[in-house]
Amino acid sequence: MAVKSLFNRVALTSAIALGATLSVGSVVQSQEKIVKIDGSSTVYPITEVIAEGFQKAGNAKVTVGVSGTGGGFKKFCAGETDISNASRKIKDKEIEACKASGTEYVEIPVAIDALTVVVNPNSAISNITTEELKKMWAPEAEGKITRWNQVNASFPNAPLKLFGPGPDSGTFDYFTEEIVGKARASRKDYVPSEDDNVLVQGVSRDKNALGYFGYAYYVANKGRLKALNINGVAPTPENVDATKYPMARTIYIYVSKKAATKPEVKSFVQYYLTNAKAAVQKVNYVPLKDAQYADALKMFESAVASK
Repeated sequence: MAVKSLFNRVALTSAIALGATLSVGSVVQSQEKIVKIDGSSTVYPITEVIAEGFQKAGNAKVTVGVSGTGGGFKKFCAGETDISNASRKIKDKEIEACKASGTEYVEIPVAIDALTVVVNPNSAISNITTEELKKMWAPEAEGKITRWNQVNASFPNAPLKLFGPGPDSGTFDYFTEEIVGKARASRKDYVPSEDDNVLVQGVSRDKNALGYFGYAYYVANKGRLKALNINGVAPTPENVDATKYPMARTIYIYVSKKAATKPEVKSFVQYYLTNAKAAVQKVNYVPLKDAQYADALKMFESAVASK
């Protein structure tokens, strides 16, 4: 299976319905054991690789939906899913929602992402600063910063077309907090989508476009996009490892403790953490250290044993 096909599946999932689940394998019957997952499109490629391997080993069915980190937590805290993919940590209001429903969980880091800012391959831009990104994306830029040369006089005198994650996306939360200085503070006159493939298509088709999303989606579409250096540093695994890249972030899965008492969910998480490094590398994120995966597995098993 080509890695790129994983990203195409996200578009199919969203086309069916935002937040709908994508079944890996044949149509499942209600009596079959199913591991239900939803959430971040950034984490999706890793979880999908794990899900396919888990099923090929003859284990339970797995469904992986893409409704964004925020949308995923809504389902998770309502008890509708067993695991939630997340490109950021759970928020206070989501913690309260989980408490209200009695949903206890285990937070498990699975990889490091270099959030990537991209432009069209024909763009003359190759580097952008965090201050220029703030000038471009801050709420006060709405309706005012509409051309590239308004961001930097050396940039082209051309229309500025922006594409970015929608408000249910953890990537949106992370980017606005890191770049603008306040989570969810952003101009609204851009093309939003929780489906990163929509953003890829938008930027690839407009020579004046700029967008941002997880590094894996850039790598899967290198021929259609150009990644910008941020403050002179390229988004590469090497720069992430060296802590040089300014927009590196940890990404997670959250596991319901109640769901983890089911054998199929417990074994899926064990399989996930045992095979995470290979899956993360396959889809071009940066894996954690072996010891971190081992510690996460011990922590998960201990949490489930105490449930």
